[in-house]
Amino acid sequence: MEAKKTDKADLTKKSTFFFSIGLLVTLGITFMAFEWKSYDEKMVDLQGKNTNVFEEMIEVPPTEQPPPPAPVIQQPQIVEVPDEEEIKEDIQLKFDVEVTEETKVEQVVVAPVVEEKEDVDQIFSVVEETAEPKGGMPAFYKYVSEKMKYPAQARRMGVEGRVFVEFVVNRDGSIVDVKAIKGIGAGCDEEAVRVVQSAPSWKPGKQRGKPVRQKMVIPIIFKLG
Repeated sequence: MEAKKTDKADLTKKSTFFFSIGLLVTLGITFMAFEWKSYDEKMVDLQGKNTNVFEEMIEVPPTEQPPPPAPVIQQPQIVEVPDEEEIKEDIQLKFDVEVTEETKVEQVVVAPVVEEKEDVDQIFSVVEETAEPKGGMPAFYKYVSEKMKYPAQARRMGVEGRVFVEFVVNRDGSIVDVKAIKGIGAGCDEEAVRVVQSAPSWKPGKQRGKPVRQKMVIPIIFKLG
């Protein structure tokens, strides 16, 4: 006769329950293994150690320096100087001539300064006060334009240009030594000389306040209208 187990003793009926419990326990152990903080012991160990390194500040007491030595003050020495000192050395004077008691000193006579006579005929190119026409250069060129006659030959040939005329203004203002130093030809040079020779007197140039002879050069323009 077989022995039969009771329903309570049958463990196969509760296998699912025990399997679920075992699975939960396994999952719980696995979860705890993942969440376990392994650095707790390390943190505890580090808390006991001082990780910060600070330089130890040592207070250095100030060094006492001795005061500098006092400056040495020298009192000025007073030296007595005699009011008069005897000159022991003899002063010897040397003369180019022999001097005796009979030697006479003649009176020195200063000769008057003789002013050199100025050369009245000297001709200056540059003076302190330049010679100029009476009424100025505009009045002179107005006179030239009124007296100028354009040469027929120059008019036919169509000659135009400037004729440079040189002349000397005397001390009295008269005009002399008139000549064309650079011309254009065709009768223009001669006409320019003629007009300047017949011009009124100028104001003479002055040197040191005195009238002198001065050489002048002016251009005379020929232009067809």
